[in-house]
Amino acid sequence: MFGVRYPGWIDRLKRERAIAVVRSTSLGSGYEMAKAVLAAGMEFVEIGWNGDRSAELVRRLREEFPHCQIGAGTLVNGEQVREAIASRSQFLFSPHTDMEAIRMAAEAGVPMVPGALSPTEILAAWKAGAAAVKVFPVRAMGGDRYIRSLKGPLDFVPLVPTGGVTLENAKLLVEAGSIAVGISSHLFPRSLVEAEDWESITGLASRLRSNLGVGG
Repeated sequence: MFGVRYPGWIDRLKRERAIAVVRSTSLGSGYEMAKAVLAAGMEFVEIGWNGDRSAELVRRLREEFPHCQIGAGTLVNGEQVREAIASRSQFLFSPHTDMEAIRMAAEAGVPMVPGALSPTEILAAWKAGAAAVKVFPVRAMGGDRYIRSLKGPLDFVPLVPTGGVTLENAKLLVEAGSIAVGISSHLFPRSLVEAEDWESITGLASRLRSNLGVGG
């Protein structure tokens, strides 16, 4: 039911299995956070649009790390979607399903991953043209057990759970049928960010990739 959209992007995300979600109150901190996980070999970074100068950060990362996928997240209205597309974001995430935002992304040729939770919401987002569906917040619904339940009737929908993803449960979520996970606070602990301990964050990203069986 419904062919795979953006197959090259989906296949790459399946191989990488994780998206680092950067939320920062300063451009400099956001840049260092992204650079720290990229140093570990991660290739997908999502910049939260509720951070400081998010469009500028996306453009900078795209210029400096052309081999990676730099996207935008926490997009809650059409204006933000337009800004993210204009900044050359390579993928878009939102916490909810907005049909107009999905249409705008499709017209621009940018993969859009809207948020949904129930089977009805997930299927509606997929039918509207989503590249994949963000299951958010997955922890509130039982984590990997919920993903496994969804994959029974909705095995044709690529799912990317977020909200409560940890270095430990990421593997369980992928094994349950997710194509990848989005992870933020457990990859960027506040104490390490405030201490500007980027090396330790690189270590966490390396540990995540090891847990997921990604990389050498």
